[in-house]
Amino acid sequence: MTDTASLRSALSSQVVGRQREVELVLAALAADRHVLLEGPPGTGKSTLLRAVAQGLGIGFEFVEGNAELTPARLVGHFDPARVLSDGYDPSVFVDGPLVTAMRDGSLLYVEEINRIPEETLNVLITVMSEGELNVPRLGRVAAVNGFRLVAAMNPFDAVGTARISGAVYDRVCRVSMSYQSAEDEEAIVRRNTEGSDLTDAWLSKAVKVVRLTRSHTDLRVGSSVRGAVDFAKVAVSLAALRESEVTQPSVGLDAALVALSGRVRVREGGVRTSEEIVTEIWQDVFGRVDGEGDAGEGKAGAPTGATTSR
Repeated sequence: MTDTASLRSALSSQVVGRQREVELVLAALAADRHVLLEGPPGTGKSTLLRAVAQGLGIGFEFVEGNAELTPARLVGHFDPARVLSDGYDPSVFVDGPLVTAMRDGSLLYVEEINRIPEETLNVLITVMSEGELNVPRLGRVAAVNGFRLVAAMNPFDAVGTARISGAVYDRVCRVSMSYQSAEDEEAIVRRNTEGSDLTDAWLSKAVKVVRLTRSHTDLRVGSSVRGAVDFAKVAVSLAALRESEVTQPSVGLDAALVALSGRVRVREGGVRTSEEIVTEIWQDVFGRVDGEGDAGEGKAGAPTGATTSR
């Protein structure tokens, strides 16, 4: 395995502000342990794992966790057309991502593991416990050295999720990932808007708007740093389209509404819309502007560009 100390240094340029989490994941994988990354969306779980897999020089099989992930989709299946002519021969079996990772000694990354059906989860528990899998008509599939399960879950989104059993937690090393610091999130947005003329001051305010959505009393779920990236990119494009500047209130607020209003979730029983709340936060950070072009006065409606006639 690649020296973990040198790999840690190399990954620092790919994963912003996650040195501790990188160290924990590297240590767990070096100890041949399975890993569970737990944290809200947009905290870099997939980015971290892809970078680690690339750095280690091992394969990376990605599986999206959802209610449709059956054992057959995870493990694999016999090709029905070829079974008719060749029978249940091993060459007829189409490997699923789990068997592929086991045969290749790769990382199997299961996103949103708490969304998959219990019967599929039981398959993973068996593999983690025994290091092998018995497939009907195919036989025993043993995991090659290097195979590890790395799963991720979002503890804040209860829609469509189930509580993870103690049997899973007992077989994994858990790494908790929270939101990064404001400085790290600004660095992420800057990296994703490289080449633009956005000032550090404007970027700092944009990130502050996004971070305030996570603590607003009327919001159940705030935006991840992806919202800040979209906010900045849309602002640049919208300013160019309107032959204006990102510092113009109509540009900045409309970009914030487009990027954030669909990402946040209003608390049950709330009387205000997500657009109104995003407008309030934007005004608190960027300032209230009176006069024409101030889309923030009163109730937020459609983005100003949608109603301005040419």
